[in-house]
Amino acid sequence: MSEARTKIIALKNYMDAQIIGQEDLVNKLIITLLADGNVLVEGAPGLAKTKAVKTLASAINARYNRIQFTPDLLPSDITGSDIYVAAKGEFEFREGPVFANLVLADEINRAPAKVQSALLEAMAERQVSVGGKTYELPQLFMVMATQNPIEHEGTYNLPEAQLDRFLMYVKIDQPDAAGEKKILELVRREIAGGDTSLPVKLDTKDILNARQEAAGVHMSDAVEEYMVQLVLATRHLEKYDARMSGYIMYGASPRATLALDRCAKIHAWLQERNYVTPEDIRAVVFDILRHRIILSFDAQAEGVTTEEVIAQILKLVPLP
Repeated sequence: MSEARTKIIALKNYMDAQIIGQEDLVNKLIITLLADGNVLVEGAPGLAKTKAVKTLASAINARYNRIQFTPDLLPSDITGSDIYVAAKGEFEFREGPVFANLVLADEINRAPAKVQSALLEAMAERQVSVGGKTYELPQLFMVMATQNPIEHEGTYNLPEAQLDRFLMYVKIDQPDAAGEKKILELVRREIAGGDTSLPVKLDTKDILNARQEAAGVHMSDAVEEYMVQLVLATRHLEKYDARMSGYIMYGASPRATLALDRCAKIHAWLQERNYVTPEDIRAVVFDILRHRIILSFDAQAEGVTTEEVIAQILKLVPLP
């Protein structure tokens, strides 16, 4: 096993030990980090969403900032602004919290569209524009945004253009009984002063090396064709099922294909393989497609979910 993969596996094992019952969230966070993307996480309060990204940041020599989104937040509260410095007699740019390596955008759907668009530029272009000037963000940069599926009062739905900028949209559930007991054990150990730290922190160079190595994972022509057909099926489902074709108003964009390619390779790499299988694609396809498919009014009226449509597509598109 290469040094880069050894360090990332150690990071994953450490996070699994700290974030009990959320192995899928940990796995998707690491995949997003290595894919140089951003992730939207939806889950009820108390499911360790904030702790997950804080734990990831603590395991890397990286700068971490948290932004609590509220209806009265301004774009400058995220990007920063020009401040007049009397001693110098000129304006000086003061960086906002988005200038970090890992940014937690907590309850992103509580902020109005103008604030969301400010974060969109940072996510998409890796830069912010203030006062006619452009400021570059760090090379290692990831936004983990959260939203609460329970409370809807005072929230603003994320527009499709911004949702598409998220590499993954992950939904998490409550832990089972065994996971609940492990959480109790972990908290008691922390209170007792037990050592829960990572032996060696990762550097930015380690992350970049892992990205380069994972990008070199081989994908055969047959598996690549299977991946492309899955995305095309979201746009032309009538080829497989005439009845279900009416459930999709808009299918996934080519950005979904690119995301599947990157994430499937990283998933295979984390499994210590140097080639992609259809199972690697199926392991990440829900998180990549669920926010890129817009259901029709008929589907919504019949109570059909995006997950059900994706599951049916996986049944209809033949395996290579």
